[in-house]
Amino acid sequence: MKISARNTLKATVKKVVPGAVNTEVTLELAPGVEIVAIITKSSAESLGLAEGKEAYAVVKSSDVMVAVD
Repeated sequence: MKISARNTLKATVKKVVPGAVNTEVTLELAPGVEIVAIITKSSAESLGLAEGKEAYAVVKSSDVMVAVD
């Protein structure tokens, strides 16, 4: 796989929750460290996402915001 995004995080699919149009995908980066993505239902099906499958979280952004209380 070659991709222009510089933030590619290898993960394991922890949960897939399909909806009418979109699917919520929870990826586990490390024990207790998760990231959730909302993708189209057709993309989730095309990728064959299922619990336990290896996947990548790809973050493409021009800036990252940081906040504290």
